[in-house]
Amino acid sequence: MPQSEARPWMKPVLLVAGVYNILWGAWMILFPLSIFQWLGMKEPNYPEHWQCIGMIVGAYGLGYAIAACDPMRHWPVILVGWLGKVLGPIGALHGVLTGKLDKHFFMINLTNDLIWWVPFTLILLAAWRHERRTE
Repeated sequence: MPQSEARPWMKPVLLVAGVYNILWGAWMILFPLSIFQWLGMKEPNYPEHWQCIGMIVGAYGLGYAIAACDPMRHWPVILVGWLGKVLGPIGALHGVLTGKLDKHFFMINLTNDLIWWVPFTLILLAAWRHERRTE
């Protein structure tokens, strides 16, 4: 599926994901304790770790914005992001179950991860179908 055949919704979804992740990452870098204060959680001893996560999330955002130019060609970037969006909530669940994270932390997973599962999965399925047709 060349770029011209990509579904019309794919580019805007990836652009929104890109902007969202860049903004979220920048917020975490600049204000690493704010999410903990907002959720009423104990602040971490090392906010630098949260800033590093912000850097990673921002880098994902840049990748999504680039992938928006040609989602079928840049599907590996989307796959890496999809893996992070699936594994992130699993890590958060582990943190909650072991008592290291407050259950309110799942609020972050709603907007950062869960809402992207369906569109990213659909893009990856379309790319997989395209690859099968071209083989």
